[in-house]
Amino acid sequence: MSQTCTLAIDAMGGDHGPAVTVPAALAALRRNSALELVLVGDESALNAALEGVAGHERERLQVRPASQVIGMDEPPAQALRYKKDSSMRVAIDMVRDAAADACVSAGNTGALMATARYVLKTLPGIDRPAICTTIPCRGGRFRMLDLGANVDCTAEHLFQFAIMGAVLVEASGDSRQPRVGLLNLGEEAIKGNDQVKQAAQLLQDSDLHYVGYVEGDSMFRNVADLVVCDGFVGNVALKSSEGVAAMISRYVREEFERNALTRLAGLIALPVLRALRRRLDHRRYNGASLLGLRGVVVKSHGSADVIAFEQAIEKGILEAREGIPARIDARLGQLFAQDAPA
Repeated sequence: MSQTCTLAIDAMGGDHGPAVTVPAALAALRRNSALELVLVGDESALNAALEGVAGHERERLQVRPASQVIGMDEPPAQALRYKKDSSMRVAIDMVRDAAADACVSAGNTGALMATARYVLKTLPGIDRPAICTTIPCRGGRFRMLDLGANVDCTAEHLFQFAIMGAVLVEASGDSRQPRVGLLNLGEEAIKGNDQVKQAAQLLQDSDLHYVGYVEGDSMFRNVADLVVCDGFVGNVALKSSEGVAAMISRYVREEFERNALTRLAGLIALPVLRALRRRLDHRRYNGASLLGLRGVVVKSHGSADVIAFEQAIEKGILEAREGIPARIDARLGQLFAQDAPA
């Protein structure tokens, strides 16, 4: 990364606060020589966590005081109204004021989305921001949105999600022409509700590479680079897949620990088990993008450890460097120009 990039980190958010955000920030600085970070939160707590840190990393790390913290179960409306000096709000304000290129937070998802939408506003042509993340699949990975920000969506909303997600996939270098699929209860054209059918027609009429309906099991077979759905379906699908992965890992561990013979077999299979664990490690994919805003905001899982939170920071760097909001805005401008009467 040659061009300097500045990220504002909500250092108090999540289940662990500075115990995770500070070490992850230092690790990200070591990996990215042109990165500068601003840790936002309790000044005394952050300075204590940084005690003994020196050198080039410390020179590229600032502390920005914030007197409040938004609780993980705090109602978004309450946080938005009464927590104007929270670490989350101050970090997002820095993006609005061009003091930072992106914000990364592991805090309350609802509060983060509400605050980011209020402070940064949505891009022209985008009705609702959406949450997008990366999910591993056979032979690669795919992105999925929305994952909970929008429970009820129109066909037009789903179409907007597809545009935003396709821009992110292209910018990430995964595909020049992302394959876009609609999550549905079947692949046949007659399946699905009216919103999904209408969205399918919008996608077919666009210049996106629409590959049709995708079922819940087939999306893990690498049939699409981007899977689009409403937030209710997407959140259920994501949590279900995470639960199945955790269950399989637990079952494998229990079987190898059953007796002395299986433990010996486990030792022999250890390299394979470690490789499987790496492939299923959700920490490698941590960090969800809040797309559709006039600035870059990345949401880390609240229970993220240092490795996982560093991945969220890396996503913030990528989106800031690639100018994702500006690219989405340009893509929407092209569509509006095509639809305008001659």
